[in-house]
Amino acid sequence: MQSYGVLVKALDIAIAGAGPAGLAVALLLARDGHKVRIFERFDAPHPVGSGLILQPTGLSVLASLGLFEEIAGLGQRIDRLHGADAKSSRTVLDVRYDWVKGDRFGVAVHRAALFGVLFRAVERAGIEIVPATDTVDVEADDAGAWLRTDSGARLGRFDLVVDATGAKSLLKRRSFRPAEPRPLAYGAFWASLKWRGEGFDPHALMQRYDKARVMIGVLPIGRREPGGDKMAAFFWSIKPSDADAVRAAGLDAWKARVAGYWPEAQPYLDQITTFDDLTLARYGHHTLAMPAGRRLAIIGDAAHSTSPQLGQGANMALLDAAALAHALQAGRDLPLALNSYASARRIHLRLFQALSLLLTPFYQSDSTLIPLMRDRLVATIAKIPPMPWLLAGMVSGTLADPFTGAGVREADWSRYLLQSEPRSG
Repeated sequence: MQSYGVLVKALDIAIAGAGPAGLAVALLLARDGHKVRIFERFDAPHPVGSGLILQPTGLSVLASLGLFEEIAGLGQRIDRLHGADAKSSRTVLDVRYDWVKGDRFGVAVHRAALFGVLFRAVERAGIEIVPATDTVDVEADDAGAWLRTDSGARLGRFDLVVDATGAKSLLKRRSFRPAEPRPLAYGAFWASLKWRGEGFDPHALMQRYDKARVMIGVLPIGRREPGGDKMAAFFWSIKPSDADAVRAAGLDAWKARVAGYWPEAQPYLDQITTFDDLTLARYGHHTLAMPAGRRLAIIGDAAHSTSPQLGQGANMALLDAAALAHALQAGRDLPLALNSYASARRIHLRLFQALSLLLTPFYQSDSTLIPLMRDRLVATIAKIPPMPWLLAGMVSGTLADPFTGAGVREADWSRYLLQSEPRSG
């Protein structure tokens, strides 16, 4: 990278996007003494989506911000992922965090809970959020960087712009090696519903499959806010191109089909009264070879997106935020710091992006042979060492060291009260 003489001291930084990635990086950068402003396209920042699992990676970043206890108090501890064939009830997936030493676990949360914890921390830190500002471009030269909005306004001058606007980012085209997501064939209907625990493990993501064309899941996600009802994320895999046909056939027909695969899910289906209660999620896959441009750092889904099969999206975004802050701490020159940020994340990101792309057809595809291999071969191999360790490392996000490059120390899980909860069987 060419140097343009910017020393990494107290920088004036614009962050585009007030999702978890943008809020987390704002906290980390402000803690290091940088002047930070967040620009958000909505009139009032708010969360989008249903539930997710915070893995030991993302949890460690939150712990470094002093936010672990708050998010754990809202979320639900997850000890394993369990999946079974819908017709035979045969277990075809069983991954447990405790297959790796270290007392690790996940915490499933509603996206609103994660957003709320980070947003309140940003408010406490006095970080400015500028609403109703849709950023569509970045201009940069030796003097600084400017944001362009959809109204034509030119905002700046900034020393650095951080793009945290998600997979549909317009700013990422200013990266040194831009790329766009490739749409994936399968997406999902999602809903956030009240938790109904009978027949469900409260510390597990539970799934049912019919080959790879049907995947149904229930994830306990704790509470949206303190004192709220316990919630579950319910999902049904579907091709977005088939969604209109499913709607046209009617809600009762869809419910009957789901219940036919998983009768125990009826208490969740009973809470869905219209297709408006379901959100259609579409997925794409891309990884920027260089998540940086001139005076531009790109984090989260703007830099990399994929199928949610490995549950790493929000965790990768939190690691990006930590790695960027760490690179700015260690670097004297801004271009070199941005290069260090990209290098620090490269191996971990590419490994998990490749794994996600490789494994997605086993759970969401039209193939007949691949799910047969999953059900007959993979389920058996998964019990033979070192496969349990490898699977646990994949789920927890620790198969390759995620912490050193991000400047994060893995949390001491034994110190948290959540660790004393009874484990699932």
